[in-house]
Amino acid sequence: MGPALLFCPADRPERFAKAAERADAVILDLEDAVSADAKTAARGAVIEADLDPARTIVRVSPPGTEAFVADLATLAQTDFRTIMVAKAESATSLSSIDPRFSILALCETVRGVTAADELAASDRVVGLMWGAEDLVASLGGTSSRDGDGRYRQVARYARSRVLLAAGAAGKAAIDSVYLDIADTTGLSAEAEDAAASGFAATACIHPSQVGVIREAYRPAPELREWAESVLRAAEGERGVFRFEGRMVDEPVLRHARHVLSRA
Repeated sequence: MGPALLFCPADRPERFAKAAERADAVILDLEDAVSADAKTAARGAVIEADLDPARTIVRVSPPGTEAFVADLATLAQTDFRTIMVAKAESATSLSSIDPRFSILALCETVRGVTAADELAASDRVVGLMWGAEDLVASLGGTSSRDGDGRYRQVARYARSRVLLAAGAAGKAAIDSVYLDIADTTGLSAEAEDAAASGFAATACIHPSQVGVIREAYRPAPELREWAESVLRAAEGERGVFRFEGRMVDEPVLRHARHVLSRA
């Protein structure tokens, strides 16, 4: 899946096709985006959805809830096989999920973030995402960002913790959504940081954010040119070598390969 993952309320089937067309993958949301009285209709819409399973993720309710059981029963009637588990807090809580499903664990509570290593190590989990607002709410806080729009320290810690846990397990990490839809400058800066830090993708809540995220993940032409040049130079070298005045070793070459993979 590409870098821009677009959430779409599962009770708005008229938006499904457009969301799938605009984004690299669509996340049909059966959890927070759907009110309690619309859950049944939303599940019916998911069953009827005509979307590419390879580019569709379904966010299900937290484990241990009746809604979680109903969401999984719904998905058993579809071809969708990638699920995002809301408020995942332990690998044990995921053990009842049908092994046919690939799991993205959403670490968005205190327990979820502190269990990131355990979740990432699970064979059932293919990636981790973190969530800022639910995390701060679970701490009794009121906002994940300060007056300048920057994440508070606890949110930055959680973001890093989830990224490192995913990386250590060789799993993908997905960055959290940017809620200020009109602030494309802020979104661009945050997505650029996500790409440079090692996130595989950034989730978003509006189609207008997709292009901003894609551009942020796309390496600048000069960076791509450098990556191609340094990898060509490495073909005739053994061990550490000098390139354009800089010492190059295997970590630098891995960085260059990552740049080209993003390109």
